[in-house]
Amino acid sequence: MPGSKKVLIASDHAGVDLKAAIQKGLPDWTWVDLGPETHASVDYPDYAALLAKKIEDGDASQGVLICGSGVGMAMSANKFRHIRATLVENPVTARLSRQHNDANVLCLGSRILAPEYAIGITRVFLETPFSGEPRHQARIDKIGRLELEDHS
Repeated sequence: MPGSKKVLIASDHAGVDLKAAIQKGLPDWTWVDLGPETHASVDYPDYAALLAKKIEDGDASQGVLICGSGVGMAMSANKFRHIRATLVENPVTARLSRQHNDANVLCLGSRILAPEYAIGITRVFLETPFSGEPRHQARIDKIGRLELEDHS
């Protein structure tokens, strides 16, 4: 569904160039770039939180986060309710994260992935629908209940 979906995108300083490459390489989507715009050092949790809150608020249904490894962005974004952020390094995982887990935030490592490969991964993620199979939905529902539990 290119062009019909708004996608949020953000990075830290290490991901600025890959963020730009993804937006340029996938022009059929409506991108909302949440920053940063320069290579000046920033803290990835701030940008993960900004994007996750906007998804929680219904501003968009999907997002892409980029840092050096993708790990920090995934860890940070997954602290928010209803966010299922997935660190992906290949198209198969991108497809399965959507089909089986209804992942809504793609996390990428700018120091791990070549831009062309990252663009392909992002395309697969954005084009793949959730399967809706009851077994997968039941597992996603369990994840949702974990968000509500007190784990102390």
